[in-house]
Amino acid sequence: MNTNITEKELNGHKNGFAALIIASVAYLAAIALMIWGAIGIDGDAHTALSVTVFVVSLIYLCVGWIPYLGLKILKPGEALVLTLFGKYVGTIRDDGFYFVNPFCTAVNPAADTKLGQSGDITDGSKGKIATVLTNGANVNLDASVKNKKISLKVMTLSNSRQKVNDILGNPVEIAVAVMWRVTDTAKAVFAVDNYKEYLSLQCDTAVRNVVKLYPYDVTENVDTTGDGQADDGSLRGSTELVANRIMEEIQEKVSEAGIEIVDARITYLAYAPEIAAAMLQRQQAAAVVDARKLIVDGAVGMVELALERLNEKELVELDEERKAAMVSNLLVVLCGNHDAQPVVNSGSLY
Repeated sequence: MNTNITEKELNGHKNGFAALIIASVAYLAAIALMIWGAIGIDGDAHTALSVTVFVVSLIYLCVGWIPYLGLKILKPGEALVLTLFGKYVGTIRDDGFYFVNPFCTAVNPAADTKLGQSGDITDGSKGKIATVLTNGANVNLDASVKNKKISLKVMTLSNSRQKVNDILGNPVEIAVAVMWRVTDTAKAVFAVDNYKEYLSLQCDTAVRNVVKLYPYDVTENVDTTGDGQADDGSLRGSTELVANRIMEEIQEKVSEAGIEIVDARITYLAYAPEIAAAMLQRQQAAAVVDARKLIVDGAVGMVELALERLNEKELVELDEERKAAMVSNLLVVLCGNHDAQPVVNSGSLY
């Protein structure tokens, strides 16, 4: 099959109402002529003509429904890919009431494919939409009525969460929502077997390829851009950048299927359950260390300020040993987890 086929838009076929009227009038005329022929045959008048009219009318009534197959109705945002005896003849994209060759067949290999996306949700019971009780018996209503129309609207594909190892080997769960639409219906139908499944597979692959280039959190000596220089890129801190890279990789793969990726967003991101508790403890420990660093920096500054003020005011002269003791006491008070218990020294400092 030629997979390089491009879309050919059909115009000038918005004559559905005229075709409907003509086909209906012809059908009514055939009924009237068949009745007239039957009356003529029954009355032995103009027998040959009556038989001919009756037979022709009967044949037309048997095949007169075929023109109705050429009537097509399209709503805004829909397209119809038509083939004639296996050959692609064109695509109807505009909304309206059309009449085409009745022997043309609409093609949409992804018509029955159900993905977790907008306008395409299923409850898992593929092919069945309901079970009703009729005359005491359960009757399944089949949902596989083939809708061969292709939607041109922007749709949202939300694939299930994936467990992927980041650049450090930590398992991460991530889910991505991809906004997409069909731009070339001929490529979508003929270039790939099923463009919906193809898109879903490419989304999963792109997520894995991009996530493994980033750490979950900012990590030293990690190059996420490929320029040989360490950077501060991470899944948690650079979500928009990661989403854009995922979108670009998906677009590169699905262009040949006539699909445009409009946008991509990360909808879920977390450590895998088996390491989530350990990573939480790690984050808590890092937060405690950072807090202690801040407290110590502040305490050292306060001690320096206290010593400078004492020297400026010349309130008391301290030797190096007493200064060390004072610094130690101040740091204990300022950096301690609990309130200090003051001790009053009523004797000499020395």
